[in-house]
Order: sequence, then structure tokens, then C-alpha cells
Amino acid sequence: MVWDASLVSRFMDDLTPLFVRAAEHAGSYRASLAERKVRPDVDLAALREAFGGPLPAGPTPPEQVLADLVAAAEPGLMASAGPRFFGFVVGGALPAATAADMLAVGWDQNAFNAVLGPAGIAAEEAAGAWVKELLGVPAGASVGFVTGAQGANTAGLVTARHHVLGEAGWDVERRGLFGAPPIRVIVGEERHATIDRSLRFIGIGVDAIETVRADANGAIDVADLERVLSGGSRGPIIVCLQTGNVNTGACDDLRAATQVAHEYGAWVHVDGAFGLWAAASPTTRHLVDGVELADSWACDAHKWLNVPYDSAFAIVSRPDAHAAAMSYTAAYLTGAGAMTGSDFTAESSRRSRGFAVWAALRELGRDGVADLVARCCALARRFADGIREAGFEVVNDVVLNQVLVGFGDDARTDDIVAAVQQDGTCWLGATTWRGRRLMRVSVSNYLTTESDVDQSVAAVTRIAKSMLH
Repeated sequence: MVWDASLVSRFMDDLTPLFVRAAEHAGSYRASLAERKVRPDVDLAALREAFGGPLPAGPTPPEQVLADLVAAAEPGLMASAGPRFFGFVVGGALPAATAADMLAVGWDQNAFNAVLGPAGIAAEEAAGAWVKELLGVPAGASVGFVTGAQGANTAGLVTARHHVLGEAGWDVERRGLFGAPPIRVIVGEERHATIDRSLRFIGIGVDAIETVRADANGAIDVADLERVLSGGSRGPIIVCLQTGNVNTGACDDLRAATQVAHEYGAWVHVDGAFGLWAAASPTTRHLVDGVELADSWACDAHKWLNVPYDSAFAIVSRPDAHAAAMSYTAAYLTGAGAMTGSDFTAESSRRSRGFAVWAALRELGRDGVADLVARCCALARRFADGIREAGFEVVNDVVLNQVLVGFGDDARTDDIVAAVQQDGTCWLGATTWRGRRLMRVSVSNYLTTESDVDQSVAAVTRIAKSMLH
């Protein structure tokens, strides 16, 4: 078969049957999640073989390509969208958000700006306004729709770099970093690794980091923050705070820490990948008191908001600084100067993530988001209570949706985690915290019920007791 006009015409025929078949596969898979073994049994070598082989010399009909893809992929799918996946902080994908993302792919819109993707930009602006309202950040802040917390932290810190060097009289976009005043970057010892990675990306480097002690549950020690701030120069300073410690769920005292940092002229960036959603529920809002005082924020949509991967927000209190740090112009571009879309991100070619976020927020509403956050926190506490009742140790203070479980010996803990993963009732991971290997449980899926938690606790208990005796 050769690529000729007749084949092109065939591919331009009605695509509805093909798309319907893809949707049927996706719907069937999603319907199976409640009963499906969470971890796939097939190994990576078998999957590589299924996907591998020589590249065909000629075209393959789309219907056959779809069938081949399903056959190759489905045995290796991790049921991370299901109700008993507690590894990392991975949310599910709400029905309306999933359908909207499918439409976004079918529409194939590039949300570079309002000229190229007017509907995509309008959706981002509406959804961004709702997100800011739910998170309690200033309504006038800019929102960049990025891939994840890594991209959001990088955008926030690039903007922070622009601002603090500009305050020192240095135009970093024009002059670069050679010869620039040194920037102090002050972070908690319990920060997420993406902060360090962002500092590498933007040329500041990890040697600029000054570390602040954390309390027993992983939140920043504000008194030690002031000690560190006062112990160095008052030149350009960036302070990174956190809501939702990746191990314990702990949230920094944003009000006190930001007030102290601003006394020293620092830019305050908040890494709130999942924990920033605490602001959306009356039951947890106190944990992020003072969030509006910061200068920039990073937050995921594909975690607690349960939007399909990949989706996150880079939010900045000073839109002009955000755009000055991130945007660019070229002679062939039209619609420049509106400060939308790619002006707030590092990508020019941007899929329209705003459609799925808009759909998720419309589906849930303000009360639904609040309930989702509160319910996941309650289920995390239920998990912790079940583990304690079984005679095992819960190491952290369960303030949000994270639970750390200890089984004594580090090697034994890793063995138990591996056995639970292999069992397939649920999937959870291991972490190292305060020098100990621990089982880490993250509850962030809208599908998870009390029954799912109880089944998972029973599986962990059964496996751990069999291995400890």
C-alpha cells in the first residue's frame, strides 16, 4: 500500500466509528478498575516485545492500529486511575474531565494565544479564575497551565529570579547570570526534590541553597527561618515554602513564614503540588492560612483535582513579572501583548489543558471539590486507624492525605511493600523519612471508598503478619 491521494481521502473520511471504538476501550477499562488487580502481572520485557518489531514499510489502517495498540498496552496498564492506588500522590480522572480531554485531543487546539486557540485560552482564563478562588490566592494573579509541579515550580522560580535581580538593578533576561548579584535561596529541609531540580534548570544551582530546620512532622521551623534569613546578606533572596509534605502531608505556617520572609525583602514561592487544595475545604483550610500573602504558587490539577495527566498551574501574584520572565516574541507571531497562554509557560506548543480543568470544576462545583478534599483526608485517617488497630506503627501526624507506616526493620519494610504490590489488592510505595524506610500511603482518588480502604488495610495486615511471624 502506497501513500497516495486515495489513501489520504480514506483517512479524511468520517472518523466517528474509530473515535467511538477508542472511547469504548477507555470506558471498558475504567469500568474494570474497581475489580482489577492494581499491579499488572506482565513484565516490561514482554511489553517491549509486544510493542517492538520492525517498523512497517507501509501504512496500516487506523482501525488495525487501534486494535494493535490495545492488545499491546492493556496487559501492562497500572490501575493508577482506580480506587486502591495509593502510590505517589496520583489522583484518578473525573468523568467529565476525561471526556473533555478526549475532546481536546480530537479538536487538536494549540493554546499558544487567543489568536491560535481562542477557545482554549478562554477555557484557561475561566478555569484559572475558579482555581484561584478555590485556592485562596489573589484574583489578579496570572495562571500558567503547565505539565506538573516541576514545570510550575520552575516557572515560579524563574519569575522570582527575574524579580529579585530586577530589584537589585540587574536585568537577568538581557545580561544572564554571569556577574549578577548572588541569589540566596532559602528552603526547608523537607522540600520536594523538584525545587532543587528547578534551581539547576534556571542556572542558580543547588549551592545557593540555605536550609531551614523542619519540625517533627516536616513543616518548616519559622524561628529557624528567621535565624537563617538574618545570618546572611539582604541581597536578592528567594524563600521556598511548602503545603503538603510529600511524606507526611505537613504544611508550613504560611502566614508567619511569609511575613518573616517579606521583612527581608524575599520573594516567597509556595510548592503546593497537592497540599494547596487544602484551601478548598473548610475542614483543612486552616492548614494554609496566609496563602494569599505569598508571591507565587505551584499546584497540580492531576493530583487532588482528579484531572487526567498532565495538568498543573504556575500562579504568580505579579502577572507582568511572570510574563517578563517567561514570554517571547517573534516576527511571525500574531496576538502578542495580551499576556495569556504561553506568556506564562515555557512552551509555545501547548495542548489545551484548560478544557479538562474547566470540566472538572464544573462537574464538582465548589462543594464537590471541598468534599473531595475532606473525604480523602478522612479516608487517610481511616487507613491509619486500621493500621494501628492491627498493631503496626503510624509514624506521622496524619494532617492531610498522607500516611507513613513502619514495620521496624528497613529491609523488612521494603519486603512487605513489595509483597503488597505483588498481591495486587492495592498499590502503595516505600519512602525514606528521617532515616527510616517506611510504607507510604497517599489517598487522592475520587473513587476511593471506605470499603477500598478496609480491603487495603486487610491486605497489608495479612501480608505483614505472615512475613513477621
